[in-house]
Amino acid sequence: MMRKEQVIAAAQRVFQVEQQSLAEASARLDDQFAEAVEKVLAMKGKLVVCGMGKSGHIGKKIAATLASTGTPSFFVHPGEAFHGDLGMIGSDDVVLLISYSGETDEVLRIIPFLQNNGNVLIGMSGKAESTLAKEVNYHLHIGVSKEACPLELAPTSSTTVTLAMGDALAVALMEAREFQPEDFARFHPGGSLGRRLLHKVRDYMVTEELPFIQENAGGQELVLKLSEGRLGLVIVLDQAGKLLGVISDGDLRRAMEKTDRISDLKVIDLVSRNPIQVASSLPIHEAEKLMLERKVLSVLVTENDKVLGVCQLYSIYGGR
Repeated sequence: MMRKEQVIAAAQRVFQVEQQSLAEASARLDDQFAEAVEKVLAMKGKLVVCGMGKSGHIGKKIAATLASTGTPSFFVHPGEAFHGDLGMIGSDDVVLLISYSGETDEVLRIIPFLQNNGNVLIGMSGKAESTLAKEVNYHLHIGVSKEACPLELAPTSSTTVTLAMGDALAVALMEAREFQPEDFARFHPGGSLGRRLLHKVRDYMVTEELPFIQENAGGQELVLKLSEGRLGLVIVLDQAGKLLGVISDGDLRRAMEKTDRISDLKVIDLVSRNPIQVASSLPIHEAEKLMLERKVLSVLVTENDKVLGVCQLYSIYGGR
């Protein structure tokens, strides 16, 4: 069994070999890369990614990265493409073909169709003189001098470089388009960035069965409303029905430390006036920041002095 030191040394060799491979690939970047980016920027269709085996796995990730960063893209398996899925590729699409050897049969045999279809072809291979490199319009060199695998068999450094080349393509396209965080959020509405930049307070506020209570109510009704509302607060209205303030469960606990008789408590004596209020159109990340700064768990959502709902910090984090 290998000692811990040997295990760590083996892992470090992988990092060293792959770092060197990335540096070599970076140094080889030339006009072919820049021209490929220009073609993708000018395309009217989508960027279709195609690869077999490990290249196919990497290709799927590249397509996903492109799609989420402003370049319409999808992956097509070359075997499935040859048996009908070529119909998914339009003449306005640019096709990215990935084969480290540049001689993968499943990839090469769809090239004649793509050429006849009028597609611009970008190839990624590890050999500048490969069949793939010769048949495409633009070739991106992903060759490595050494695989990190000690047997020089398993694709390791080569898949890392392929993935990095795909990332380089996606990032170059992002910068050319001046892609902004707001654009990224549009494609990730369910993520934390989407929540921060796209969602509004109205998307998170509680609006049903709000716990309203009149200013002249007593302690027993207060306890009942706090329990029924399940928001940790009640909303106090004056006799004219206008917002007066709020009472939190913390306010009630502190009041009960001074008396054992709930019946002695009065809402008007416990109400916290001038509660924090926000508009339903406020971006949720601003409401979140406000609650954290003011060290409160809830804010009222109001419009024209009318309470529309309650927004709570834990609901932003998925608690409700």
